[in-house]
Amino acid sequence: MSGMASSNWLDEVLWDAQGLVPAIAQDAVTGEVLMFAWMNRESLAITAETGHAVYWSRSRGRLWRKGEESGHAQKVLELRVDCDKDVVLMKIEQVGGIACHTGRRSCFFNRLEVSGWLDVEPVLKDPKEIYK
Repeated sequence: MSGMASSNWLDEVLWDAQGLVPAIAQDAVTGEVLMFAWMNRESLAITAETGHAVYWSRSRGRLWRKGEESGHAQKVLELRVDCDKDVVLMKIEQVGGIACHTGRRSCFFNRLEVSGWLDVEPVLKDPKEIYK
């Protein structure tokens, strides 16, 4: 991915008041949305440079290299931005097939039913086995 963009592409992103931009991870093959997180300027630059998803963890207040603890890294095949340049879309290959810290393929595993939110996706790996 490196060497493709001119140097001012980061300036064109519409960062929010905290210097963040929403980032969506989408399976490059199936189109399934696997994850949503935040990126700052540094994490987006590193992602573009290395081809591996790096986010900004608001709770930890630091860069979060996806897969650093779980091993479930995201190989970024393509980076896109929406028409307003205020949302990043990454077309990715999900290493290990698990994007969610709950051990599911996708973080979007709750569907609204008449009775409320229903968990509709299986746990592929117990989080206790993922995070030691």
